[in-house]
Amino acid sequence: MVEKASTLLMFGATGDLARRMLLPSLYGLDSDGLLPADLRIIGTARTELGDEAFRERADAALKEHLPQGFYSEGIAKRFLGRLHYVPLDIKDQSGFDRLAKRIGDPCHGVAIFLSTAPSLFKPTIDGLAGAGLACPTVRMALEKPLGSDLESSREINDSVAGAFPEDRTFRIDHYLGKETVQNLLALRFANSMFEPLWNATHIDHVQITVAETIGLEGRGDYYDQAGALRDMVQNHMLQLLALVAMEPPADFNSTAVRDEKVKVLHALRAITSADVEANSVTGQYLRGAIDGEPVPGYAEEVGHESTTETFVALKAHIDNWRWKGVPFYLRTGKRMPMRDTEIFIQFRDVPYSIFASRGATTKPNKLIIGVQPEETISLHLMAKTPGLDRQGVRLREIPLDIGLANAFSEYRRRIAYERLLLDLIEGDPTLFVRRDEVEAQWGWIDRIRAAWTEKGLTPRPYAAGTWGPSAAIALTERDGISWHE
Repeated sequence: MVEKASTLLMFGATGDLARRMLLPSLYGLDSDGLLPADLRIIGTARTELGDEAFRERADAALKEHLPQGFYSEGIAKRFLGRLHYVPLDIKDQSGFDRLAKRIGDPCHGVAIFLSTAPSLFKPTIDGLAGAGLACPTVRMALEKPLGSDLESSREINDSVAGAFPEDRTFRIDHYLGKETVQNLLALRFANSMFEPLWNATHIDHVQITVAETIGLEGRGDYYDQAGALRDMVQNHMLQLLALVAMEPPADFNSTAVRDEKVKVLHALRAITSADVEANSVTGQYLRGAIDGEPVPGYAEEVGHESTTETFVALKAHIDNWRWKGVPFYLRTGKRMPMRDTEIFIQFRDVPYSIFASRGATTKPNKLIIGVQPEETISLHLMAKTPGLDRQGVRLREIPLDIGLANAFSEYRRRIAYERLLLDLIEGDPTLFVRRDEVEAQWGWIDRIRAAWTEKGLTPRPYAAGTWGPSAAIALTERDGISWHE
């Protein structure tokens, strides 16, 4: 039986992630009585604060970022009473010693949430180990970015593994905490109508889109070094692809689920310099308009000319029995016309239409899984239009829509981090990413970047508020396919 944490140590406690996501998530768990009664939350960062000042900041963050009407003075008072703060300079070992003194015995129920720049992972791990905060029961959660390529990712993983072995390392991809992403597993493996059709015989192609309307949002220094391929495709989109394409696991546990995901990642066909121009498109946004408001171009936002891609579209293949010949189209970009994350699955058309002689045409069935901003599942089917058919049979595509917010209206819509923080506290790694997954993802991404470099490919311009460069349309149109928008 895994021991629940009685202390949650949160690095970066004064940062944007903590204010917008982590503290509101922990408050939500506390409001539902899901946190252990004795759980302490110790925040740490370079900012010099005491406990009360940290609590005041946390209270302000809750009032700003919790959904309207969810904040309660009584619950907030109880939650804020859990919070403590220890200032820490990662380069100063004495700070880790003070942290250890505040925590007490670390061998009974300590979980650590580490969100920091990749260059600080090793000194942070070394400082924790030096202060005795890496004993055999301590769990470590790692927030991205976990490196910038396979080599740097391995360096980070090696430094973490020296103090926290794989079974105590929880790598976070917050997309895996989203209800609709988890519902993808339920949709596939709890319904007999889908899984027999979930293969190359019945599915024509898959599209995964992650579109953002925002620009850099204060992340210019990081993003200009990363770009869309590393920032979004390497983690979130490849995790979504793996969940769509994985074989049924033998059980719903961390080992079985992650074993099947990593098989998919290893089966991804490499995109090399020989085919990178046919299978990838990159872009960078220029000035344009979002919701009728003018926005600057990327170079203006970052402050200099740059060859960093803010848009990428890929055509991927999974070389195994289930998916041989089925293209997976991935698309992500900033300054798109709308915020939208969805998985679009188009089935093959019926092999023979009995209605053709009556002048009716059929369309392939489609399954659309909306992840954000709204969590939805929509199945598009063919149906007969009402009438006496004297002029021929008329068929029309109709959607069967399930808005999860309506279907489960009695449940509060949770922040994705709520599930992940609770799983960390309780020691369940199922929805966290294993090292071999991360490294398989980086290996595929590195080959694409190397091919871009070898071919001298640079991002094509696109106006903010559009769906990327026109070449992205051609990527699918060459196969007789259109992006779902």
